[in-house]
Amino acid sequence: HFGHVGGVFVPADFFARFLRDRIGAENVLFVSGTDCYGSPIMEGFRTRVKDEGYAGSISDYVRENHDAQREALDAYDISLDLYSGSGLEPAKGIHEKLTAEVITRLYERGHLRRMSTRQFFDAQAGQFLNGRQVMGHCPVRGCKSEKAYADECDLGHQFDPEELISPVSQLTGTTPELRPVDNWYFDLPAFEGELKALMDEWDLDEQVRPIVTKTVRESLVAPVIYVQDKFRAAFDSARDQLPDHTLREAEKGQQSFSVEFSRWQDRDEARGILEAAGVRFRTGKCLLPFRITGNIEWGVPAPELEGVGSLTVWCWPESLWAPISFTQAALATSDEGRYSSRDWRDWWCDDDARVYQFIGQDNIYFYCVAQPALWKALDWGLFQDTPVANYHILFMNKKASSSGKVKPPMAAELLDNYTPEQLRCHWLSLGLDQRAVSFSPKPYDTSVSHRDRKTGRDVLVRDDPRVVDPALKESAFLTNIFNRLARSCLYGTQSACAGHLPTLAAHDDVMAACREVTLRFERLAHGFDAHNALAAVDAFARAANKRWGEASKAAQGDDVAYEQALADAFQALRTVTLLMHPATPSGCEKVCEHLGFDSDLFFDWEHAFDSIAQLCQAQGTTPATHQTVGLPPRFDFFERHPSQIRQR
Repeated sequence: HFGHVGGVFVPADFFARFLRDRIGAENVLFVSGTDCYGSPIMEGFRTRVKDEGYAGSISDYVRENHDAQREALDAYDISLDLYSGSGLEPAKGIHEKLTAEVITRLYERGHLRRMSTRQFFDAQAGQFLNGRQVMGHCPVRGCKSEKAYADECDLGHQFDPEELISPVSQLTGTTPELRPVDNWYFDLPAFEGELKALMDEWDLDEQVRPIVTKTVRESLVAPVIYVQDKFRAAFDSARDQLPDHTLREAEKGQQSFSVEFSRWQDRDEARGILEAAGVRFRTGKCLLPFRITGNIEWGVPAPELEGVGSLTVWCWPESLWAPISFTQAALATSDEGRYSSRDWRDWWCDDDARVYQFIGQDNIYFYCVAQPALWKALDWGLFQDTPVANYHILFMNKKASSSGKVKPPMAAELLDNYTPEQLRCHWLSLGLDQRAVSFSPKPYDTSVSHRDRKTGRDVLVRDDPRVVDPALKESAFLTNIFNRLARSCLYGTQSACAGHLPTLAAHDDVMAACREVTLRFERLAHGFDAHNALAAVDAFARAANKRWGEASKAAQGDDVAYEQALADAFQALRTVTLLMHPATPSGCEKVCEHLGFDSDLFFDWEHAFDSIAQLCQAQGTTPATHQTVGLPPRFDFFERHPSQIRQR
């Protein structure tokens, strides 16, 4: 849905395109893909077969979803080098091979343990239930989610299945039983020290947002059980049976006291004792063994260990190393010379390389707790990547989820009312690095604007012509300011320079302003602050337009002065087009085409501070011989959506 595209893919694409321009496309690899496996897929497939009579296989179902996602990403100009799937070629075989290597190495290095845990079983249906076939309330203290699955809630909290409150089978509506099953778990608690040290490093890294280290540290605490005061007598009667612990009385205003243990195993033992004593409790966050395998059929096959076979890999662990297998697949299928190296280790292990992972904040636990520990355990020389965790995009001020009460519009659906570049700029300008922000597109706003005096009926926001569409705030820069600057330059050179570029050099203060905004944009883009990066370009372009308007008006009848005004405007246009390229690639490439430059040269930051004459020289021309492409009347490099034109 739009949250995936606007909250993760567009910011990632902006950064990937910025890096390609900045350091060369051969040095940048941008990969992503579809999670093909796991219980959500199985449940979605089961429901579609049951409710819609779907006749395809689960592989067909996955392929259809993947293709639809691919089409939506293409429509928004997301420039992935590879968009594959963990169960789709060309990544499938590579991903299965890497998965086997990872699990075998973790086992051989002593970081996996076989544990017998209890899994939900629906006696009426006669089968074990996968994670999404059980629903209850989250047991984690302080969490109010009523949409919790077998071992995690929709807010990302992890817990053991037996902790789930009021479980209900989604197959039969009955209360499922808990029966023991064997699985392999990664010893995540053993890496608490390494994770604390990493958080200290990330605290000093300007590219890592505070929400990351704050969220991770919430799990780097001792195991705790919280007991309501009304169960104090029952607790006291069983306290002597508990493992070593520290009891802390309820703080002022609280109704629960806490029991802290030094190890998660002690807390687990205490849970059983307290349950037997009739004590109700909730647990706090802490590091727990991270499940690697499961017994659902639809998953990546796990290697047989200690005679235990027929297991599959839980989708979360294999999604953590999927970016590596996708990297391997992208390099294996690329043309010779496309990338600076075809060895995946150069991209993931070399000191000169960096990995940036764009995620939603609800996935911090997996990518910033479990993944760093796994990388350390593997000892392959994988350096810790830089997580870029965005807050959620809300929809009409409410959290939107495809599986929740508030159904968000699909990303492709939004293109019935907006152009891709309008939405790209709007989403990039929301400042999701700072807070959750509402996306409130007017055509979907069914709230009441006012009551019509004549009819006495409520007028909805979407039908009120007086209400400005907040999703179009940033597009005014594209359709007005940027368009006007580009048209002024190209129409001006057609009338005053016979279609070639101005031969005069831009003023020194114009060159200085171009340099200043370029350096500011670079700093902000490198820090993932697209909001302020685009704001800097907006202010610069407005100033350039104002300068052009004043200078061209004052130069009426003076050909030299008019050409000088054009020279200043062209220099500014070149800078605006270079800097806006990561955000609005299609329109910027149209400008480049009409300016008559090779795009690889024009968008190469090696020439970011070049004058127009120097840029011409790099292409083997001079301003006097460099012909631009003529514009037809009223040409737009950045167009409004047809629906917006009808409303005007």
